[in-house]
Amino acid sequence: VQLQASGGGLVQAGGSLRLSCAVSGSLVRINDMGWYRQSPGKERDLVASINNGGDTNYADSVKGRFTISRDDAKRAVYLQMNSLKPEDTAVYICYAWIRVRWGRDTDRRWGQGTQVTVSS
Repeated sequence: VQLQASGGGLVQAGGSLRLSCAVSGSLVRINDMGWYRQSPGKERDLVASINNGGDTNYADSVKGRFTISRDDAKRAVYLQMNSLKPEDTAVYICYAWIRVRWGRDTDRRWGQGTQVTVSS
């Protein structure tokens, strides 16, 4: 199972970006999906998550600006980021809790990260 993230880039403050993360490989179920971000010298912080019932959770710093969604048919999770600020600059890393077969525990898989840079 692999996660492939895309959609990062350079944007001016106030602009928007949409990140995508697609899951490939053999599995039977995807549970929670989401995004973390990490800046140089800082810890990896949770940005947003979504469970397979559609319930969402956001970091306080992005509430009202970012929206997480998922498309289970495409095995994908998305992060729409609006009103971007320079402090949103980071590598954004997607994850998904995967069950590869019935009877086995789920485990979290990570994408490779995509750079988001917001200029002032």
